[in-house]
Amino acid sequence: MQLTSETFENGEQIPVRYTCEGEDISPPLSWSGVPENAAVLALVADDPDAPSGTFTHWVLYNLPVTPNQLQEGASLSGRLSEGLREGFNDFGKQGYNGPCPPRGDGEHRYFFRLYALTRELNFTGRVTRDQLMDAMEDNVLNEVTLMGRFERT
Repeated sequence: MQLTSETFENGEQIPVRYTCEGEDISPPLSWSGVPENAAVLALVADDPDAPSGTFTHWVLYNLPVTPNQLQEGASLSGRLSEGLREGFNDFGKQGYNGPCPPRGDGEHRYFFRLYALTRELNFTGRVTRDQLMDAMEDNVLNEVTLMGRFERT
């Protein structure tokens, strides 16, 4: 599988537009090479360099395999595919909140991880990254990562 963004390359800087210093909207993402037997996709975006440990910025699940993209600003916009759900991030909010490391903490890495799953996931109530990861266990066919960087000065 492959996961890309038209706005930043793997390992490169995430544009300010998609961070707390800018519009704080979700970046455009596209994927290819999803296994034919995948039922749905899930996506988790997090920062392993956060001072308190891995910090989750976005949780998506039951994302249809096609179309093979999320448009810019898709999070909580009403433009999301039917059936797709967004969980809660570590800001305590549903949807996407972009990179926002503490000022002077140096550059952080942000990982967008896309998972191909064998089945849809059913939850009731708030869904966190940990709950999603537990539910995906034994259902992951493949996964791919896109990493971007950001620093607040």
